[in-house]
Amino acid sequence: MTSTEAAALALQDHAALWSAGDVRASDVVDAACSALVAGLDTPGLRILAACTRAEADYDVPHLLPEALDELGLTFYPFADEAGQEAAARALARRVLAGELTPREFAFRMHQRHGHEPALTERLAELDDKYGILEYGDRAVAQVDAEVTAEARRLAAHPSGDTAAEEPGVAAGGHGAGPTGAGGL
Repeated sequence: MTSTEAAALALQDHAALWSAGDVRASDVVDAACSALVAGLDTPGLRILAACTRAEADYDVPHLLPEALDELGLTFYPFADEAGQEAAARALARRVLAGELTPREFAFRMHQRHGHEPALTERLAELDDKYGILEYGDRAVAQVDAEVTAEARRLAAHPSGDTAAEEPGVAAGGHGAGPTGAGGL
């Protein structure tokens, strides 16, 4: 994956996580700045990246949809089902990158979704397993391995929204943008 593809994926993930209430608006601005540094460049992205931390909470809701659209990425409104799935995939990628523990991932998915939807049901079951372990090293490691396998499945699971899975610069976009990040 090129640096622009990785930056587009990171921006898409931050946008989905923000829409799900998992990250702050200032984190989205930081991801926009990283996308610019990586070589993505559109007018909306520049405006989004220019937001201060103090402005982020007010401006991100208005600026993010346009910035994502210019890059061929997807904006998910708050409480959107597809956005919740995109956020679950973003968190799964964080587990695989070592930024979130398997236990925390299972807990967060269980807290947010319970045993529904089917996409994250197995994580709720695994979170239940953590709750009944006698905390022996081997048992926790086994459940961690199962959660990590589930994270891999989620991160690779195709969704109905190809823009979220394969970020790209929209026709007429500016800069050297990603043209597809297969295998996400």
